[in-house]
Amino acid sequence: MGKKINPLGFRLGTNQNHHSVWFAQSKSYSRGLQEDEKIRDCINNYVEKNMRISSGFEGKGISHIEIKKKIDLIQVIIYMGSPNSLMEGRTRGIDELQTNVQKESLSMNKRFNVAIIRVANPYAQPTILAEHIALQLKNRVSFRRAMKSAIELTEQADTKGIQIKIAGRIDGKEIARVEWIREGRVPLQTIRAKIDYCSYIVRTIYGVLGIKIWIFVDEK
Repeated sequence: MGKKINPLGFRLGTNQNHHSVWFAQSKSYSRGLQEDEKIRDCINNYVEKNMRISSGFEGKGISHIEIKKKIDLIQVIIYMGSPNSLMEGRTRGIDELQTNVQKESLSMNKRFNVAIIRVANPYAQPTILAEHIALQLKNRVSFRRAMKSAIELTEQADTKGIQIKIAGRIDGKEIARVEWIREGRVPLQTIRAKIDYCSYIVRTIYGVLGIKIWIFVDEK
């Protein structure tokens, strides 16, 4: 069971929460999902562009985005590992991002509130760790070295275990394959175990590679 469904969905209601919190009638539910997707795409594109201009880093550094909708308000909370480059012109940057998000939203009559929260241990977040691996793979670093480097960073973040899986034409080989590595405990079938998970796509000169990361954070 632990290998057949998303680890986050498997633990909803125990130690995982939804990243979108709102209610809608059945006829308007699909519209709400499309709106969430547009908001997340707008934020990811803006942050990635801003990070590339300010620091030359090809990544977003976003752990996850929470969207909370009320009757007249949409609150967006962005969890980032290093928000400094985005917040150099603090007010201007957030206001510009908030304006872009409101343009992409389907609810033009609602107020928007965009907040940015710094993540305490960036490399304990699977999405940020996947970006770190993806950047090394784009620079033609050996996949084994990239995975071991990610494990070392995770150990410094005081996690209990990590599993990394890379699939595709690794190192430009003709036949696609799957390589994985695990360090510590990763109890995927234990519901009380808090597992952070992400699936990330990286486009290299050899083709598309898929990266999956499971991080065992804690156990109740």
